[in-house]
Amino acid sequence: MKALRYRGSDLLFVVCVYSFLLLSLLVVGLPFFYVITSSFTTEHEYLSRGFFLIPREWTIEAYGYLLHNRNFLQAFENSIMITFFGTLINIVLTSLMAYGLSKSWLKGRRLLNFMVLFSMIFAGGLIPTYLVTRELGLLNSYWALFLNSAIAPFNLIVMRSFFQAIPTELEEAAKIDGSSEYRIFVQIMLPLSLPALATFTLFYAVFNWNTYFYAILFLNNSSDWPLQVFLRQMLIESDQSMEADAGMFQYTPAVKMAAVLVSSAPLLVVYPFLQKYFNKGMLLGSVKG
Repeated sequence: MKALRYRGSDLLFVVCVYSFLLLSLLVVGLPFFYVITSSFTTEHEYLSRGFFLIPREWTIEAYGYLLHNRNFLQAFENSIMITFFGTLINIVLTSLMAYGLSKSWLKGRRLLNFMVLFSMIFAGGLIPTYLVTRELGLLNSYWALFLNSAIAPFNLIVMRSFFQAIPTELEEAAKIDGSSEYRIFVQIMLPLSLPALATFTLFYAVFNWNTYFYAILFLNNSSDWPLQVFLRQMLIESDQSMEADAGMFQYTPAVKMAAVLVSSAPLLVVYPFLQKYFNKGMLLGSVKG
C-alpha cells in the first residue's frame, strides 16, 4: 500500500482538519465520559476530590436508587409511551399529507403548499397555541403533545419531494391493473420510501423523546411528566429526598449523573442502527428520477 504524500499546503490543511476533529472529540467526549464515571462514584469522593475522570472507588448505588425510584420509573415509562405513539402519529400524518401534496392534479395544492411553508417560517405563537389547546379540552392530556407537533413542515416538504421523485410510470401501471389510490400508497409508495420513512421516524422519535416545553406547558400532573421534565426537576434543585417504599431517596450528584446517562441510553442504542438511512433518505428525494 503506497503511503500518502501531501504537498505543503495540502499537509497543512490535513493537519488543521484532524486537529479540529480531535478538539471536537475532546469537547464532546470529555464531558460525556465525565458523566459516565461520575455516575459510578460515591458521594463522599465526588464532593471531596473535585474534578476527576477516574474514581478511586466504583459503585452502582446510584443506579440502584433509580431502579427503586417510582417517580423516575414512571417518567421513563411516560417518555416511552409518548415517543411510541407520538412518532406513530407523526409519521402516518406526514406521509399521508406528503403523498397528497405530491400529486399535481390535487385541487388547491399550491395554497396548501404555501400554508405548509408559511407555518415553517411563522409560528402561531405561545399564547394562541395554549388558548386553542385549552378550548379543545386537551390540557393534561398527551393529545396536547401529539396534535401540536403532529407534522413538522420541513419533514413534510422533504418527504413530498421524495414522493415526487418516484417515477409516475409505477402508479400508471398499478392503476391499469386496477389498484386504488390507497393500495398504491400502501403497497408501492411506502415500500419505495423506506429510507425516507426510517430517517424521519428517527427525527420524530428524537423530538418526542426530548419533549420538554410542551410537557411543562400542557401537563400539570407530575405523574404525567416525561423523563426530560423529571430530569429538570432533579437537576435544578438542590439535593432533596423522596419518600418511597424502601425509604428515603436522595438525589446525590452520582444519581443525577446516572439519570442523565439512562435517559440518553435509548437514543444512543438506536441511532447507530439507523444512521445509514440519513444520507440515503435525505438525498434520494433530490437526485432520484
